[in-house]
Amino acid sequence: MMKERFAKLLLGEDMSGSGKGVCTALAISNAITNLSATVFGELWRLEPLAKARKAMWTREMEWLLSVSDSIVELTPSIQELPEGGGQFEVMVPRPRTDLYMNLPALKKLDAMLLAMIDGFKGTEFWYVDRGVMVEDSGGPFPSSSSSSSCGRPSVRQEEKWWLPCPRVPPKGLSEDSRRKLQQSRDCANQILKAAMAINSDVLAEMEIPEMYLETLPKSGKSCLGEIIYRYITAEQFSPECLLDCLDLSSEHHTLEVANRIEAAIHVWKLKGQKNSTPQARSKKSWGGKVKGLVGDKEKSHTLSERANGLLQSLRLRYPGLPQTSLDMNKIQYNKDVGQSILESYSRVLESLAFNIIARIDDVIYVDDATKKSAAAESVSIFNRGTGVPIQKRISLSPFSIQNTPYASPFATPTFCSSTPVTCSPGRVQPPLNKTNLGRPEIKVEKLFSGDLEKVWTYAGNLSARKDAGDAPERD
Repeated sequence: MMKERFAKLLLGEDMSGSGKGVCTALAISNAITNLSATVFGELWRLEPLAKARKAMWTREMEWLLSVSDSIVELTPSIQELPEGGGQFEVMVPRPRTDLYMNLPALKKLDAMLLAMIDGFKGTEFWYVDRGVMVEDSGGPFPSSSSSSSCGRPSVRQEEKWWLPCPRVPPKGLSEDSRRKLQQSRDCANQILKAAMAINSDVLAEMEIPEMYLETLPKSGKSCLGEIIYRYITAEQFSPECLLDCLDLSSEHHTLEVANRIEAAIHVWKLKGQKNSTPQARSKKSWGGKVKGLVGDKEKSHTLSERANGLLQSLRLRYPGLPQTSLDMNKIQYNKDVGQSILESYSRVLESLAFNIIARIDDVIYVDDATKKSAAAESVSIFNRGTGVPIQKRISLSPFSIQNTPYASPFATPTFCSSTPVTCSPGRVQPPLNKTNLGRPEIKVEKLFSGDLEKVWTYAGNLSARKDAGDAPERD
């Protein structure tokens, strides 16, 4: 197995041996990425890894990271001559500074994530596959066995239907189990931030490839488009106001805006560098030096600074933004093996931490829905005053998407370009009739308006969470 792995690295993934393979840096980056996809690609449940997969990850990462042991730099060192003969200075090898600082930290984060995954055993929650859940929903008590226990028919109703559905006991998780889940989520979130910081620092240190610079347009206006260019060149400029005016309704649109801004930054930087070269100075006449040389250089510098500030504001508003075109070009054309190891290692740890947080959020969401559903049912039974008690199951669970005409409140949250509102003005409270109360044989007169109002109000608030952005990001 080791011979096979290193043969693929030495050949640059070109098994024909004709020399058309990728460089060593990209081969190692791809090897780390593919290994992570093999081991952690199906992290759909919070449960310990299989021993074979965990051993595979530990063994092969040790092989790939062993390359960094030979990446050194020479530093001066003072040594003593024997028998008091004096001191002399020699150059001794030590690990390169970036590897010396970041690689031990990444190994620590890796060990913490593996220990966290191994800790999810003997849990109070469990998972039900999608086919089993659909069969259960047709049973005699679909609201309690499917909707209430699962919280939502699917964690990602439309986009990620293949994910198994987490379930909790009828009364929800215990306080101790809930506290452990929250602690694991907080720890994974800190690991995510640390991995993202290392990854962004390494990408910033990588050289900008010539292939990327050659594909840039000739002007910043061509990169940004008419609207963004008009705002960014205005006398009064505010990054936050400009972002509020842009269409950032989806991740695709947001990433496209980030790519355009990043391209404009480097176009203006290149223009400023060209204006400061001796060849550019010689072409200017004496009378136009101040206006043409100083003015154009300062304008390019100002615009690049504004664009850079706009890009930083965009990244702060959407920290989970995917890699831009420049980042992918840096990874593809990077020749530094040490930087390639740090970038790929931090990237796969970032992805693993993000997936763990998403799985924990799924369980917490289901637990909240189950507890609130149980509380609503207990109120509907015991707080009716005088009269004959009615059946416990009045209607389908308020967490079921069938009870609301609105978009699914469990869909993945999308980006919002403006200040979120708590309720959409276009929504109308649905009428309380036999159709949306569930089974037609139950009389409407048996239902008390106060209890129904509570249930519908809660369902409306739950649906509004998607618009208000209160629900945690799970994708």
